[in-house]
Amino acid sequence: MIDVVGTFIEVFQTTSGIFALTPGNVAMIIVGCILVMLAIYKGFEPLLLVPIGFGAILSNIPLTGISDPNAIGGVFGLFVKYLIANEIVPSIIFMGIGALTDFGPLLSNPKTFLLGAAAQIGVFIALVGSILLGFTSDQAASIGIIGGADGPTTIYVTTILAPELLGATAVAAYSYMSLVPLIIPPAIKLTTTKKERMIKMVQMRGVSKKEKILFPIVGAIVTGLLVPKAIPLVGMLFVGNLFRESGVTQRLAKGASEELLNIVTIILGLSVGSTMSAESFLNIQTIKIFLLGIVAFFTAACGGVIAAKIMNLFLKEKINPMIGAAGVSAVPMAARVVQKMGLKEDPQNHLLMHAMGPNVAGVIGTAVAAGVLIAALA
Repeated sequence: MIDVVGTFIEVFQTTSGIFALTPGNVAMIIVGCILVMLAIYKGFEPLLLVPIGFGAILSNIPLTGISDPNAIGGVFGLFVKYLIANEIVPSIIFMGIGALTDFGPLLSNPKTFLLGAAAQIGVFIALVGSILLGFTSDQAASIGIIGGADGPTTIYVTTILAPELLGATAVAAYSYMSLVPLIIPPAIKLTTTKKERMIKMVQMRGVSKKEKILFPIVGAIVTGLLVPKAIPLVGMLFVGNLFRESGVTQRLAKGASEELLNIVTIILGLSVGSTMSAESFLNIQTIKIFLLGIVAFFTAACGGVIAAKIMNLFLKEKINPMIGAAGVSAVPMAARVVQKMGLKEDPQNHLLMHAMGPNVAGVIGTAVAAGVLIAALA
């Protein structure tokens, strides 16, 4: 009887996760719980942070093998190996985003495309800052792209250039996307005057169905010829948008923007969470990444505003420079923040649709910036 009990205790000690639990595991389980609670109770990007946080919890329970693609039950590891590392999931997410996006505001006022491009300055400022802080060029590019405020693009670039930073960069990107209402207003107030914030913009022109159909086709061809490495993201964005605008592929648009997008979002979140091991996350590098991420995001918003102010020097019909801050690709959150600030300055100043122009331009701009970085470094 004593031998049986002793054997049972020995087996329990070697197979139970309790005895294999390390301080790092405990810390990361707590981090995962915090992410889940912030998503549920504070509304911080719940569709991503809930699966990311829970993925971190499950992957830090010892002996499960859930993050090991070669282990029995290593489902998270298989997700990362075959769907994330091969850039499949981020590309599919872009197709879903395209199926949800109306490029009408951008086509109505093409000048705002420049604001989406100008906002990418945050990417390159953070890139330079990362190199100065000791990161490699590949790692710096992965950190800098956080400034585009686009989680899938951040994951796409990181899996290609610096997969060891995937957990930290992804969590930083999605955390700051959820903090758009806190980050953009100070950037706007720092770079504008009250008079500039009260500028009223003329009513936008209507955009024809033909324009909306031609845009994704022409946009894909032009982008592909100029920056081929951007096509896995931009091309999928445009094909999703063509499904939306063609008028004959509603089922495909619905599938891309609902069922398929929801499925790959779950896979993406759990996969990213599974990479959040104590060794890769609990270090000084992660702190640097979060600090550089906020610099990237803040300077991106400032860059869009400053570009609008420069454009106003040459325009008869002035642009409210606040819409430049929506050049980051956090759609439509950034545009809504600008709308709210415009109404605060003047209850009759409706800027939402004007801000959507640079906002959707920012999605394209960040993907193109990603393609440039990959082409230069991969």
